[in-house]
Amino acid sequence: MSVSASDIDRVFREQYGRAVAVLVRVFGDIDVAEEAVQDAFTAAMQHWPSSGMPPSPAGWIITTARNRAIDRLRREASREERHAQAAADAAEEEPPEEDAVRDDLLRLIFTCCHPALAPAAQVALTLRLVGGLTTPEIARAFLLPEQTMAQRLVRAKAKIRDAKIPYRLPVEADLDARLRAVLAVVYLVFNEGYVSSGGGRLGRDDLCAEAIRLGRVLCGLYEKTAHEPEVLGLLALMLLIESRRASRTSADGTLVRLAEQDRSRWDQALIVEGLAIVRKCLRRNRPGPYQIQAAIQAVHSDAPSAVDTDWSQIVELYDQLLSVEPTPIVALNRAVALAEVQGPQAALALVDRLDLDAYYLLHSIRADLLRRLGRNAEAVLAYGAAMARTENPAERALLRRNIEALGGATV
Repeated sequence: MSVSASDIDRVFREQYGRAVAVLVRVFGDIDVAEEAVQDAFTAAMQHWPSSGMPPSPAGWIITTARNRAIDRLRREASREERHAQAAADAAEEEPPEEDAVRDDLLRLIFTCCHPALAPAAQVALTLRLVGGLTTPEIARAFLLPEQTMAQRLVRAKAKIRDAKIPYRLPVEADLDARLRAVLAVVYLVFNEGYVSSGGGRLGRDDLCAEAIRLGRVLCGLYEKTAHEPEVLGLLALMLLIESRRASRTSADGTLVRLAEQDRSRWDQALIVEGLAIVRKCLRRNRPGPYQIQAAIQAVHSDAPSAVDTDWSQIVELYDQLLSVEPTPIVALNRAVALAEVQGPQAALALVDRLDLDAYYLLHSIRADLLRRLGRNAEAVLAYGAAMARTENPAERALLRRNIEALGGATV
């Protein structure tokens, strides 16, 4: 069976983070791990098209990467003999795992979320190492120039190396301090999987699945602790959003908005699990941002149809969310709900005050509100502004259809 470049790219997307995490554990060096994994995928591009996909692609990549790293370290033995030989020996005779949570990716996340790193660098580095996202993809997720993000990643890795930050789970007393950054990382990985910033498709199932898996691991780690509700809240939030995956696109790949989705296609098992977790959080009565967002998604999941959605309750939940997380993104989402309660004019007045010009959804939401107000010419311009700020093909196609429906021209 022939193996195409897209097949290898899929393996890269799905296995990059795990391979890097394994090699960081073995060699204790992020740069060595990343270079070796990149070399392994280059070798795969050379060999797999003719030899075929190996029975265990992930195992092949990890083994090949490990061998490449050993070869490199041994070549450098003349300069750093002790370090190189020790690392090579460790790679060949791995000690048994001793950490309570046996998950390489989770350990890598906690390493990247060390307090010595700035919060933005923590998230960006973990997206790079765990999700295998490219620098341009991460830059778009952060609404930053690519060069700025590249410099941030280089500095973050240098900080880990120079500060000798260990690759292990921190002691229990330090776990809580890093939780906020870890949760942000997992949710950003999920968001990149749900709406991909690149790669020519709407989303990446592998990243969503990985984020949910890590969410479950975190729930086990924080079970019966003071922070458990927020960890549970994140898991519930991801499950409820993920439940709608099958209905997000039509048979021809057209993006379908939430209000127009066939709710009979929503994954009821995920909804039941997510709602049960939300109820569990409510009983704890220690609300936090992820729990409130999960409660908002629960209201959507409870509604048998879009017209039955309790928008007043959603606005109240957004009010609560704004009190604990007063960000422009939250305010934008609240405006969407407010439009269903007080009308598009009230929502537009709020949207026009937000400083989110680089965010395509602001322009898309603004266009929808203008269209509802009959201001079609302005709506066309706003949809065009949204198109200029996203590279996701499904989102661009939807925006193009909206423009054409209003009689506008698209490029």
